[in-house]
Amino acid sequence: MKGLMWKLLRKHISTSQLIGFSIANLIGLTIVILAVQFYNDVLPIFNDEESFIRKDYIIITRNISSAGAIMGTSAEFSDEDIADIEQQPWCRKVGRFTSSKFSVVAAIGGGSSPMIRTMFFFESIPNSFLDVDSTSWHFNPQRPQVPVIMSREYLSLYNFGFAATQGMPKVSEGEVSSVPLNFNLSGNGHYDMMGGRIVGFSNRLNTIIVPDEFMRWANARYGTGEVQQPLRLIIEVNRPGDPKIQSYMDAHKYMIAGDKMASSKTYYLLTLVIIIVIVIGVLISLLSFFVLMLSIYLLLQKNTKKLQDLLLLGYSPAQVSKPYVKMVFFINVAVLVASIVLMLLARSCYMPMLREMGTKGGSIVPALIVAVVIMGAITAGNVWAIRRKIKSLWIQD
Repeated sequence: MKGLMWKLLRKHISTSQLIGFSIANLIGLTIVILAVQFYNDVLPIFNDEESFIRKDYIIITRNISSAGAIMGTSAEFSDEDIADIEQQPWCRKVGRFTSSKFSVVAAIGGGSSPMIRTMFFFESIPNSFLDVDSTSWHFNPQRPQVPVIMSREYLSLYNFGFAATQGMPKVSEGEVSSVPLNFNLSGNGHYDMMGGRIVGFSNRLNTIIVPDEFMRWANARYGTGEVQQPLRLIIEVNRPGDPKIQSYMDAHKYMIAGDKMASSKTYYLLTLVIIIVIVIGVLISLLSFFVLMLSIYLLLQKNTKKLQDLLLLGYSPAQVSKPYVKMVFFINVAVLVASIVLMLLARSCYMPMLREMGTKGGSIVPALIVAVVIMGAITAGNVWAIRRKIKSLWIQD
């Protein structure tokens, strides 16, 4: 049986058609898995602290024009504004900045360190939006000491701006965390001096953050007690760089702090380009699938009489289709192995450039899984079509 079937295949098989299928499928599969691998390798450059499904944060304020400033236009966000933002499809959650409504004077240093006195301010946000360790992030009015998170940019401004021009020593993050802090808090007929400590530096927040519990206590003691609406909001978005975010901000005259949208748009564009490349690769693979099916159908059509004779002699459709299935299987396995080799070769060309950007790349496992899944689906489709065609010949008999 085996020798007879292979003779039938050799007699009518079109080598050029099978080569064409193999090349097309190789190109399509290589494009798909190379795009997946490149995305996985580049992702750490855009996000080195989150998971594969990236989330990001933006800070927004109202855009106050010159005329609005003169007319005293409110810069606060109302509850309705916040509720509307929370309903947007790109928004995961919204956090409110709470500002200090009292006078703060900070005394930094003392003892062996130079003393610096300056007007100060505090803000607070929900703990879930912090990007530093918050294990020491609590306040006890009975033993008052204020933990503070500062923007890392402030330390850079001090070291390379103020200290460099005033002949003062530069300090590291570890050293500045040990520098004594004292805050003079006043307002509403109260005046207190309270110690403080810097517990961390934030890349996300360009401000001075204190715990929410301290802010509520201090505003109640030193402030007017009036309910205040936030002047700034921090938003966790689930689709960084989505053009709908910027459109929404422009429509409502909101401003996004910093250049967060610039990097997010780059990330979004990268994702969009890779999706397009993957779609093109999948289309090429599908076209190659149909090329192979056409070749096999033509081969089966040429051998219809001989195949029907074999079925009449008592061979089952599974036995008759086995040589064709083997042929498809070996061709697809060869294409799978070749595409993985090409992907690894291409990866070895671009990885040196990515390493210069500070990333070691990602795992190749996702790309391998995609390759096996796609080729497995194509092989399964080929086998099903072959058996279905031969079974139809058997039923006709």
